[in-house]
Amino acid sequence: MSEQQDHVSKSSCSSISTSTQGSDEDVTIPALLTEAKNNGRSLGKRLSHLDSLPHTPRVNGKIPDFNNATIDHESLLERLGTYGLAEYQIEGDGNCQFRALADQIFRNPDYHKHVRKAVVKQLKEFRKHYEGYVPLDYKVYLKKMKRSGEWGDHVTLQAAADRVHSDILSNNMVCPLM
Repeated sequence: MSEQQDHVSKSSCSSISTSTQGSDEDVTIPALLTEAKNNGRSLGKRLSHLDSLPHTPRVNGKIPDFNNATIDHESLLERLGTYGLAEYQIEGDGNCQFRALADQIFRNPDYHKHVRKAVVKQLKEFRKHYEGYVPLDYKVYLKKMKRSGEWGDHVTLQAAADRVHSDILSNNMVCPLM
């Protein structure tokens, strides 16, 4: 039972491995983008060796049982391995999206509060870009998103990408969320 609780209390994200550079360290997406800009090479050319894998998204109506979660996790690990990516455990305390972003931007998930603050600032400054995607009163939504422990969603993920002037890479796809 504690093994199952431990599995549920953590979530994961992935980092691009520098296996394409011949090093064992992980490289963050922003670092790849910066390097590509500085070297005059497009990120697309840098990652052109990655082929698309067939994927059928699944919508969960409920939390999957342990066996289905295990199968899903094994499938994720296989997909990550195909692209030279590695799983990194992030604390599942409601701040996981912001922790994962902080890990990729600052190389430290503990900076999640700074990421959340920047995302909320983005949401406030560019309200017209995001409010149509929020299914509740926008001021109530902003108040919720300011609170630590409030789960991020597709809108906060897009706001984070917009704030750092980057695309969010998910598995093998660049996700223009809006």
